[in-house]
Amino acid sequence: MMYDAYQRYADAAHPIRMMAGNSQQLLRAWTATPFASPFARMAAMCEVVQVAGFTHTRPDFAITEVKTPNGDLAAVQESVALGTPFCDLLRFSREGAEQRPKVLLVAPMSGHFATLLRGTIKTLLRDFEVYVTDWKNARDVPLSAGAFTLDDFTSHIIDFLQVLGPNAHLVAVCQPTVAALAAVSVMAARKDPAQPASMTLMAGPIDTRVSPTKVNELATSKPIEWFREKMIGVVPGGQIGAGRRVYPGFLQLAAFMSMNVERHTKSFVDMFQARVAGDAAKADQIRAFYEEYFAIMDLDADFYLQTVETVFQTCALPKGELTFRGEPVDPKAIRRTFLLTVEGEKDDICAVGQTLAAQDLCSNLRPYMKSHYMQPGVGHYGVFNGKRWDNQIYPVLRDHIQSSL
Repeated sequence: MMYDAYQRYADAAHPIRMMAGNSQQLLRAWTATPFASPFARMAAMCEVVQVAGFTHTRPDFAITEVKTPNGDLAAVQESVALGTPFCDLLRFSREGAEQRPKVLLVAPMSGHFATLLRGTIKTLLRDFEVYVTDWKNARDVPLSAGAFTLDDFTSHIIDFLQVLGPNAHLVAVCQPTVAALAAVSVMAARKDPAQPASMTLMAGPIDTRVSPTKVNELATSKPIEWFREKMIGVVPGGQIGAGRRVYPGFLQLAAFMSMNVERHTKSFVDMFQARVAGDAAKADQIRAFYEEYFAIMDLDADFYLQTVETVFQTCALPKGELTFRGEPVDPKAIRRTFLLTVEGEKDDICAVGQTLAAQDLCSNLRPYMKSHYMQPGVGHYGVFNGKRWDNQIYPVLRDHIQSSL
């Protein structure tokens, strides 16, 4: 019922937003006249209405070229290296760098598409051949594909590392850091030749008992039965995944936005004012962010509920209680993979110390194989996107990977 009501609202709002978008284009054209200021305000308001709505379609990565380390532009080719019902392993390769080290970038499955890491990918392409987990929207996966669990997520990472082969490098951002550490632990215990040469865990909930955030407190405030009853919907008829039990992406986004209502409200006011003032660069930057932020994906119910219970409620990994398909997960098995953990000083989703916990869990790694970096002045998204990621965090990650070669 919850999902059906949302879908009816979304279907009704779509033509209004489209009309607002068309009106914006017309009114913006009128702003070229000498008496245009009222029309400029109307155009800006129409733009706000158009942007302030959710979509369930993944935006394009739109990475066609990047700057090389020497400042030249090089073409980038995107292709699918391997596909499953729940994920495409995308390969991004820039011209002249096909033989560079391979990096598997594991994107979060937490309500947004992998395109949220567009800036991360573009930076990595300077020095590496990049593979990305492009998770599919659960509402677009037919019931015939079966359920998707936390074990399935971990299994995808193992399978993709095997596709890349020996001496690849693993970078996991936010939520998948737990599954990434589990995957490498399992591969190490099995002596899998494809276990990565290096692993970078960025702003992830390895041990949520450390400095709990509002997100952590929400996950532990109710028993898992409450989440199963209140937070799970069924994909409505007419969708490819009709009948699939999911954690709807609109609930996830609403929860995140409720934590920073004033900041998001100010952003839309800033976009409106910048557009009226003729500051197109600033207005376009804010619009681009929200077009990405409001592109939402649903999570399979089994994966979501297992993540809440295993990662946030029981903290199974740091307690030594996590299993993978019945097999114990023991990070002490990792002996060959260099480890880097990265955190942001102002992260209000994964607090300082939660990712660092991986250092103690990987106790059999020699000291020179482990390093940690805490970036001053950045929140959660600043760890993997923006100027400080580009100019301060990435050089640390790049040197970490190169030291493991």
